[in-house]
Amino acid sequence: MTTKSRMTWKRIGALALSVTLAWGLGPVHTLPGANAASSPTCGNGDHGLTATLKKGSGVEDQRLQFTDIDFLNNTTGRAGGEGFLIGTSNAGCTWQSIYTGQWQFTQLDFPNNVNGFALAQAKDSPTTYLIRSTDGGAHWTRMDTKGIQFKRIDFRNKNEGFGYTYNGAYLTKDGGATWNRISTPANTRGAVFTTEKQGYAVVVAPGSGYRIMQTSNGGKNWTQSMKVTSTTWSGGDLYASGNQVWALLYGDAGMSQQSYSLYASGNEGKNWRQAFAQSTAGGGPAPGASSTGNGKGPADPGGHPGNMALIGNQTAYLSGGSPAAGKVGIGRSYDAGSTWKNIDLKDPGYSSRISFPSAKTGWLVVTSDNSPAIYETTDGGTTWKQKILLPAENE
Repeated sequence: MTTKSRMTWKRIGALALSVTLAWGLGPVHTLPGANAASSPTCGNGDHGLTATLKKGSGVEDQRLQFTDIDFLNNTTGRAGGEGFLIGTSNAGCTWQSIYTGQWQFTQLDFPNNVNGFALAQAKDSPTTYLIRSTDGGAHWTRMDTKGIQFKRIDFRNKNEGFGYTYNGAYLTKDGGATWNRISTPANTRGAVFTTEKQGYAVVVAPGSGYRIMQTSNGGKNWTQSMKVTSTTWSGGDLYASGNQVWALLYGDAGMSQQSYSLYASGNEGKNWRQAFAQSTAGGGPAPGASSTGNGKGPADPGGHPGNMALIGNQTAYLSGGSPAAGKVGIGRSYDAGSTWKNIDLKDPGYSSRISFPSAKTGWLVVTSDNSPAIYETTDGGTTWKQKILLPAENE
């Protein structure tokens, strides 16, 4: 898959839990240590959670700030932050605290409702760790990754998953206990695998730009799939689901602006098109900006890309935010990049992440500290409804 493309990767069975919260799958049982606070009005304010979330170990003196969101289906999901994890089983009508403590979540990845993985940092530490939960997120165990620092994880089930570093890819088949490195080309700056055999890599070619490489034999051999001219080459991110592959390529950054381009393939890398190129005054020209594109990225001008969510072979979403404009938004395509549409949420914030469990229903979390909130859409992002709002840093 790819990060957050749940339709083909996640197996969500009807799980009966005795000591954990059966999210949307039966009676609600409070997680160990959780406070099942609820709001008298569906989707109103902070749902009475602010005081609860600030009681965790090591988080009492810091602001409440969201960092990621992960939904298993249209009603059941979790949102993580700096020192806390909350969840809902009724499409955000009510939320409850699942975890408070030392972990500052960077990315959440729950392949089912019981087993979860996350990338997280301990307070005041720059090191990112892989941690695992077997009770829905109430308790976490740090995994020993032998010095590997992942920047993204993607689990198919409780045992099998991929981990991606700044310049490489790894595979685990035992729930993250051990990892095997997948051979990637020299100068790799991003990778994604849809299966053990099929994968893609962003390769930097100093002096000329980027190359998108692909393999069909698990990294034994790589062939060039696309070449993109660029005067700068700071790296990229890849996402893939089914037949569609997306390459997010970065130019330079400056004045709170990021230049970047988004390329799409609807046939496993055989052919590519530029969805858009966003050049900025602070960041300069976007990679391949001279090519024909379909406008700018979400929350332009000066937008910063967040993460992508892919559904099936055609549908793709990209979150974004603009520090300069103080707004968040998304971009979307229903035809593997042939057309692209940007949508401004018209709500405050300057960074965001998304989770789309289905083609039209999705969730966006504002990850900037000025307006930590979660929004839901049921029409592919055309309209959004706020589901929770935490106090801003200065409140």
